[in-house]
Amino acid sequence: MKSFSGFPEGKVQFTSIPDLFFRSLLPLIDHLGELKTTLYAFWFLDHMEGAFRYMRRQDFLEDQDFMLSLAEDPQQARTNLEEALARCLQRNTFIKATLELETGAEDFYFLNTPKGRAAVQAIERGEWRHSGDPASPLELLVEAANIYDLYEENIGPLTPMIAETLKDAEGTYPYKWIEDAVRIAVENNVRRWSYVDAILKRWQEGGRDERKDRRDTEKDRRRYIEGEFSDFIEH
Repeated sequence: MKSFSGFPEGKVQFTSIPDLFFRSLLPLIDHLGELKTTLYAFWFLDHMEGAFRYMRRQDFLEDQDFMLSLAEDPQQARTNLEEALARCLQRNTFIKATLELETGAEDFYFLNTPKGRAAVQAIERGEWRHSGDPASPLELLVEAANIYDLYEENIGPLTPMIAETLKDAEGTYPYKWIEDAVRIAVENNVRRWSYVDAILKRWQEGGRDERKDRRDTEKDRRRYIEGEFSDFIEH
């Protein structure tokens, strides 16, 4: 038996798990693979960004440590995963939506929460689109419809001209990009759409390093204001 070296000193991350899991769900689970898969989903989704959170089969398969915990033999681990997912669905811990994508049919797994149920219902109504992000390909249209609220809540009053600009941006960029660019503008106290647009154009033309853009240092801020997009920014 392999032993655990213990939790380290200092700051460690925690995962949020509802009390109801321990009171109502845990006593029902009688299968180790199902328990591991359920706990892994809580961890994965808790560390995922955005309000729209789901898992795909490949998210489980790509985590070698998790798959090894199901079985040392890779094929047996895959078999055990399929059984565990089936049990999670049968127990109604997970709910799923299956979509026909360019690469074929793919299952999207959600926790059975109000948000998860609303997401599956929206998908079944056809209110979804490709996000443009291979790592997170599914995006709800109901999220994109909030782009106008996003602007008014963070940038300023909505005008007909701005509404048209936002509509064009919605068709050009993933909603998550727009949301993150607005967040960066707010954090840097530059509440102008031209600043947001400069960020989006840079991401589209040069690629996006999410870890770096999440920080968006003062140097980056000056580049947006004083660089190639400076003509579009009042300062």
